[in-house]
Amino acid sequence: MGVLSHIWTFKSIWVTVLAFIVPLVLVIDYSPDFESESKCAYVIVVMAILWLSEAIPIPVTALIPIFLFPLLGVAKAKEISSAYVTDTTMLFFGGLIIAVALEETGLHTRISLCVMMLVGAQPIFLMAGLMVTTWFLSMWISNTAATSMMIPIITAVIKTVSEVRATTLYSADNEGYEMESVSDVPNGTAKDKVDGNPQVDSMPTNSESDKKSYKVNADKDNVEVEVEVGTKTTVMDDEMKRYAKAFALSVAYGANVGGIATLTGTPPNLVLKENADELYENYGYKGAESEISFAKWMGFAFPLSLITAVIGWLWLVLCFIRCGCCKKMDPAQKKAVNATIRHQFKKLGFLTLAEFQVLIVFIILVILWLFRKPPNIDGWGSISAFKPGYVSDSTPCILLSVVLFLLPREVPKIFCLLKEGLPSYKPILTWQAVSAKLPWGVIILLGGGFAIAKASKDSGLSAWVGNELTAFDHLDDWVLNLIVCLIVAGATEVTSNTATATLLMPILAELGLATHIHPLYLMMSATVACSFAFMLPVATPPNAIVFSTGYLTIPDMALAGLPMNIIAVLCLTFAINTWGKAMYDLGEIPAIFINSTGTTSF
Repeated sequence: MGVLSHIWTFKSIWVTVLAFIVPLVLVIDYSPDFESESKCAYVIVVMAILWLSEAIPIPVTALIPIFLFPLLGVAKAKEISSAYVTDTTMLFFGGLIIAVALEETGLHTRISLCVMMLVGAQPIFLMAGLMVTTWFLSMWISNTAATSMMIPIITAVIKTVSEVRATTLYSADNEGYEMESVSDVPNGTAKDKVDGNPQVDSMPTNSESDKKSYKVNADKDNVEVEVEVGTKTTVMDDEMKRYAKAFALSVAYGANVGGIATLTGTPPNLVLKENADELYENYGYKGAESEISFAKWMGFAFPLSLITAVIGWLWLVLCFIRCGCCKKMDPAQKKAVNATIRHQFKKLGFLTLAEFQVLIVFIILVILWLFRKPPNIDGWGSISAFKPGYVSDSTPCILLSVVLFLLPREVPKIFCLLKEGLPSYKPILTWQAVSAKLPWGVIILLGGGFAIAKASKDSGLSAWVGNELTAFDHLDDWVLNLIVCLIVAGATEVTSNTATATLLMPILAELGLATHIHPLYLMMSATVACSFAFMLPVATPPNAIVFSTGYLTIPDMALAGLPMNIIAVLCLTFAINTWGKAMYDLGEIPAIFINSTGTTSF
């Protein structure tokens, strides 16, 4: 074991070396007719191994195409580098800046606490409030940020309920269990009694003891009371533990499901858009744009996301709340939880000038996104003032992002507004704040995926893969789609969602063409399935964040997450085969993918 631990310590070196050596046959021994295809496949296999093993950071792996494709003669360096910053990249970049503005002003916290105040303190509705808040925020800011913001709220709610239960749950008439004074622990011994006998060890009063916890174990009801010096008593019985697990998982599920609702909600959606635009341009005309626009995607994905979130909420209620959903909450607990949430909200004070401006900018951006190219009607992008095809969803996004660097965070102290001191003006956003919070690694990862897609197309690898995949032609469309979704949902539990989407999009595009299926039918389904990672802490950052609270174990997540994965895939299968097919006309392959002889053109 000692030898293995030493070997594992420097896995980044030997796994990386193996990743370059194992598929080397694709570069050395290949058919002369498939030189470019074979070398392109070599690069993709190397990156797939490194992404799966995470031997080196995932964004660093995404930089490999910049030097490996030119060295192998697959594509020119200028062409590969240009793939890293595209229109889709700028759409994502602008969306991230808007998200940073929400975080910088604290508007996202105000929104979450407003929702929590509306839903009340009943556990079943409290869990719904946590999920809805995270679900909504993850549409617009990163899933990681949305989850991280909710953790302090979860902790405060659980702590409040636990403290109240400590003083009310086991009263004097509860089969001999008595808590006489538990709100504050004095310097010596607490006065907790079980059947009349003191059960708390004497607690020393030196400063070191202030950092320790002391426990009372009662035989009945599996109650464990943790007493911490100088703080309030906390009770975590079986029921409270289940509530804590439900609250934590509701946040993780809300973040994972909410991201699929908008085009900028999660990186796999943008990987889909870029690959779809590239596909339409290759088979259509230069500058062609696929039907994956912000408005149309939201029309398909928002109802799916909402349905999946509601069913996920009901599933968590069944798993953890159980019959407690029908039980009336203790008035003291209800009052304490509501008071805690109101207190947190009052601490925010009135809506600030910065929050108000960000809210207005955010609403304007959503309106511009929805009405640039809405289904069945002409949007503002089609007016005569703009040349056809010149504006995209990134246009208003970057425009309003720039505006946030100009709008003042507070009333400027200039001219008549300056009462004393020196003139001052501070914008809502500064570049230092944005650069510190932007996930640059994800942007590079997106670029690496776009580079792979471009090289696959230019080298002919995509066409070759498409021809080889005709073996699946005998399967019904929905069966093939269901199989793809289940495979992707399983794979994304142990791999990066973005990396999974990046590797699969070009393959699924060619699979669709090879089997005479609309390529978006498989691509859209696989993209959404990339976000269905509910089982393991390593599957997504939201899962890891809620796991780090200590309320959950891996079996808890796996037992609740496996059925949730299946439920989510079934919801996706229903959605893509009903309103998804109707909105995107997925029932038949578009004419641009059919050549003059009536066969798919590779």
